[in-house]
Amino acid sequence: MMTNPLVHPDRLFPAEAHTRAIARRLYERIAHLPILSPHGHTDPRWFAYNEAFPDPATLFVVPDHYIFRMLYSQGVPLEKLGIPRIDGGSVETNPRAIWKLFAEHWHLFRGTPTRLWLDHAFATLFDIHETLVPENADRLYDRIAERLEQPSYRPRALFERFNIEAIATTESALDPLEHHEAIRQSGWTGRVITTYRPDSVTDPEFEGFHSNLVRFGELTGCDTSTWSGYLNAHRKRRQFFKSYGATASDHGHATACTANLTHAEAEALFQRVCQSPASAADAELFRAQMLTEMAKMSLVDGLVMQIHPGSMRNHNERLFKQFGRDKGADIPTQTDYVSALKPLLDLVGNEPDLTIILFTLDETAYARELAPLAGHYPALRLGPAWWFHDSYEGMMRFREMTTETAGFYNTVGFNDDTRAFCSIPARHDVARRVDCAFLAGLVATHRLNEEEAYGLAEDLTYNLAKKAYHLS
Repeated sequence: MMTNPLVHPDRLFPAEAHTRAIARRLYERIAHLPILSPHGHTDPRWFAYNEAFPDPATLFVVPDHYIFRMLYSQGVPLEKLGIPRIDGGSVETNPRAIWKLFAEHWHLFRGTPTRLWLDHAFATLFDIHETLVPENADRLYDRIAERLEQPSYRPRALFERFNIEAIATTESALDPLEHHEAIRQSGWTGRVITTYRPDSVTDPEFEGFHSNLVRFGELTGCDTSTWSGYLNAHRKRRQFFKSYGATASDHGHATACTANLTHAEAEALFQRVCQSPASAADAELFRAQMLTEMAKMSLVDGLVMQIHPGSMRNHNERLFKQFGRDKGADIPTQTDYVSALKPLLDLVGNEPDLTIILFTLDETAYARELAPLAGHYPALRLGPAWWFHDSYEGMMRFREMTTETAGFYNTVGFNDDTRAFCSIPARHDVARRVDCAFLAGLVATHRLNEEEAYGLAEDLTYNLAKKAYHLS
């Protein structure tokens, strides 16, 4: 059978023949394991209503900030890519025009993980064997569009084709979860669960924070003008999210700062941040206290806690005002974990029944801070290479910098953290190949025997995520 040039069977495996052969054998054992996607941002509406994706541009370009941030960096306005404006202003609505513009800039993705993911999707889903260029853009658009009209390309059919065992979406604490309810009522058996993301009501600098607190109280029937009532509102919403399958919460604070204030201090702080506007110092202290409060709640209700610090979100102020959040302008920052997490760890770090998964965009912290912390505290685990580091090089650096101190079993496998549905199997395939390449290196240098490597490959692919995220 002819090999598709877009997806070489040895991609990402070591160049040296002996080690590459070991990686191949490991990969063959785990390539077809089910996908667990315990953290991501796909739209639950897709699975609730199972409608056809409208066109190739809407499927691949419009929802993927990896794509449009790269084009924007080369001077392509977001309006020309069909990204909606907050003010309802004019944007390109012709999907074929968006696709052609994408094709004209395809060369920008050479050597990037985005190129790997797109090549994989084009080859495995749409039987495309050629690189996208302006000359074939219309023809490839037509091929993809024709496939998208078929029932086998509806969201639920792709979910099953991708061999997804479970996928978690991420919703605000204020979300009514009506799409998850629609999934439940539909009778479809695909496992789509939610994740509790309370940033809109835990971050005083989040837009609309004060009105969000009012809405929070209305949803829960709690008095969110008092500290005790506010905490009770979180407890109620966490239980509500659990009723729709949630096994985790997620916290996207800019830093990893935590605090452990007395009840009186916390009450006074809460009253200050309820005044408009809160000072920057009070906003940071409140976010820090809320990480600790969420950890205490996790000890009670069992939700796994994910902390995603280290990103200055919406760095491009003009773009934020025009298009809103999550438009590719989030920039990594240096992050402290050792001092920042100590108040929380002093309180709950030694609890073996608590799982706190730490992510970072600051790779300098892997060996210096995160691996030693996770290699000691029972409550801590390391999340995989994330966001800008969701790449061959980033995953390799993660393994090289953390394994010697934290080992493999203080990590949690892989999660794709994506809004782009068709990239899910591609991203998991990259992670599986990278782990097999890393393990093959350990076998080839006689630091691990091959039988152990087979078991480890399965753990890294499937078992660790299932255990860490309580997906049994």
